[in-house]
Amino acid sequence: MPFRLFAAFKAIWAFHPYLRHAPFLLALAGGALLRWTAVRAYPKGLWFTGDSYFYIGYALHPKPSPSKTLGYPFALRLLEPLHSLTAVVVAQHLMGLAVAAMAYAVLCRAGLPALVSATVTLPLLYDAYTVEIEHLLMSETLFTFLIAAALTLLLWRIRGADPGPAWWTAAAAGLLLGYAVLVRSAGAPLVPVVLLCLLLRRRGWRAALAFGTAAAVPLAAYAMWFHSERGTYALTTSDGLYLWGRTAQFADCAKMNAPAVQRELCLSPAVKAENDPPGHLIWRSDTPPRKVLGTVTDPEANATLRDFSIRAILAQPGDYLRTVTDGVGMAFSSHRAPHPTATTEGLYHFPDRPQLFPGGRSWAGGEGTALSDAMRYGRTATPSEVVQPHADRMIAYERRYHMPGEALGAAFALGGAGILLAHRRRREVLLAWATAMTLLVFPIASADFDYRYVVPALPFACLAVGLGLSALRARPPAGGTEETDAQDTGGETEPADGPDERAGVSRWWGTRGSRRRDSDPATVP
Repeated sequence: MPFRLFAAFKAIWAFHPYLRHAPFLLALAGGALLRWTAVRAYPKGLWFTGDSYFYIGYALHPKPSPSKTLGYPFALRLLEPLHSLTAVVVAQHLMGLAVAAMAYAVLCRAGLPALVSATVTLPLLYDAYTVEIEHLLMSETLFTFLIAAALTLLLWRIRGADPGPAWWTAAAAGLLLGYAVLVRSAGAPLVPVVLLCLLLRRRGWRAALAFGTAAAVPLAAYAMWFHSERGTYALTTSDGLYLWGRTAQFADCAKMNAPAVQRELCLSPAVKAENDPPGHLIWRSDTPPRKVLGTVTDPEANATLRDFSIRAILAQPGDYLRTVTDGVGMAFSSHRAPHPTATTEGLYHFPDRPQLFPGGRSWAGGEGTALSDAMRYGRTATPSEVVQPHADRMIAYERRYHMPGEALGAAFALGGAGILLAHRRRREVLLAWATAMTLLVFPIASADFDYRYVVPALPFACLAVGLGLSALRARPPAGGTEETDAQDTGGETEPADGPDERAGVSRWWGTRGSRRRDSDPATVP
């Protein structure tokens, strides 16, 4: 009997190097259980008014849309043979868990203790708003997953004298990020941001060139498809309308050197007094763009709206900066405002009753309605279901357990501080933090603040914090020198466990390059 116990203990001890990951595995299992409860509560997923109907409709009837890119409908079309809305939300929840797992793996690779790495990923696993967004038939989860996968590839070789990615790894990351832009065009600024971070390395031009070329492939292919259907090379022709909405409230034609036709795009004092948020204003039928230009997504109308908005920004940069700052402040506030409308903000909370579908037309321009598209895609007569008591559990959970705005602001502040203080990981922290900041600020600067724009930024803000902490433990690479831009060996050199091995010095003789007599610590004199 003792022999069997000893053998069992010995077998378990053989896996002791992996037991350090037990805290994260337990946290991951808890996150999976939470998401499984959401699936049981809402087995057909949750629907975001307008956008979800659009995505399902274009998954069934794919053609270039002037208002949104179709990367997410392409993914939905791949899952359409399953005829299951449940399969879609399960896939999205698995992506959410994978984002946490990738962040944990990168932090462990960076040398952060496993327990601390697991702690950093807890908001990704247990934030209620993140889980709710994953359950929505929306593009945010796939968007976040693709960016996380791209950054994981770029940061995988984080330890050693040259922690930069190989060119083929950068090319794979470029493909992922290029497709992420097709999922949500708000990811477009990430391409130059990542390029800049890669070029900050000595001889980083190889990885930057590979990344940029690969990222351009899906974008160029989509632009050519768009041109074949709509006669112009673009991803969408709606950016002008969104930017007009961003600037309309403060744009003053008396301060702008605008042509006569653009002066008609300024809001009247009465409409400005309503203080309608941009996310709601652009859809109103009584706004100047729809009265003056007609079809606001026409290429010429889009160019006119974009030019008007740029003129407003250049003429009134202080007003523009104030509106953007106000939006960022909402993300970091403890109070959750009904913005852009109370109805829209309410869609980010788990409901207690099935959702209703509008009638009249398909959102993809085909035959049928939003309801018939949902029924056809999922092969179900009830595309929205609420199952008790699981729904009440998720509703109660969301009220109590979510990432406060102040905590998100603290994560961004700590990540920014890490750029200044993380001497050996400055470029890696910058990459993660700049990604988070771009995902948060660009949608606000180009359209409007929306709470679902905050969720994709959260994983990368947490990653920046973890990488900053890992810099406190980072050891100098081989030769005892710092990780500086002047060093670039092109290889991945992991620090060894012992100080003498890191310095390339024999434990026996103490001279560089001499042959080691024995590697057993117990026999070292």
